[in-house]
Amino acid sequence: MISAARPPVSPVVLIKGAGEMASACAWRLHRANIQRICMTELAMPLCVRRHVTFCPALEEGSAAVEGVEALAAASTSAIEAAWAQAKIAVVEAETWTRNTEIKPDIIVDAILAKRNTGTSIDDAPLVVALGPGFEAGRDCHMVIETDRGHDLGRIITRGAAAPNTGIPGTIAGISVERVVRAPAAGVFHALRAIGDVVEVGDVLGNVEGTEVVAGVAGVVRGLIRDGTRVNAGLKLGDVDPRANREHCATISDKARAIAGSVLEAVMRSVNAPR
Repeated sequence: MISAARPPVSPVVLIKGAGEMASACAWRLHRANIQRICMTELAMPLCVRRHVTFCPALEEGSAAVEGVEALAAASTSAIEAAWAQAKIAVVEAETWTRNTEIKPDIIVDAILAKRNTGTSIDDAPLVVALGPGFEAGRDCHMVIETDRGHDLGRIITRGAAAPNTGIPGTIAGISVERVVRAPAAGVFHALRAIGDVVEVGDVLGNVEGTEVVAGVAGVVRGLIRDGTRVNAGLKLGDVDPRANREHCATISDKARAIAGSVLEAVMRSVNAPR
């Protein structure tokens, strides 16, 4: 018989980033009843799959992914208030650095910048990082493999993830063509929305007057926020050739796999023999 007297395990988890992969990790941990989760994000997020991310909370006050809600917070008391409501807190990265007194037990670097932007193995008792740019044992305690294939989701305790290939994953036999990138630097103006069905050549928006067009037919699964300032080559969107609108609002197979590995990494630590 399982005893009900044991208190729940709920370390303080700081997740750097609130994009697709970071949000999947937060969702998975929250579903496992880890209640004290805080995410940090840029004031002007560059998230593409916004319907499955918590970053819109910074602009709208709240955001939900598959039944889990997050609230914007700008202080220690606001973060704790979100936790008291069994919700995730989302904070601007600069605000977290300046205005919070919370010391995380676990840090998950889910920025996916393909390089280390400032995470140290000494930042918390457990530091986990997603993808290339980190070395387990030097920059962090564990690295999660993010490259699609046989090793997706593998937990690495010594060494690094596979190098960034720069090639998008294949969906329905299509890779590079499904990803939409900025043709120039400037402000992106959206003419389509996530969930729209498009054909090859349909205009999704423009950057400083230069049209951004769909390279394949399908459904717009992700699109960067209208009015975002972008650099040339930045990923603006993603057209899914499977054309299933339900996929726009649900966590992807890749994100679920990575999030499951992060949950395992956390539980390896909190349940380690003392």
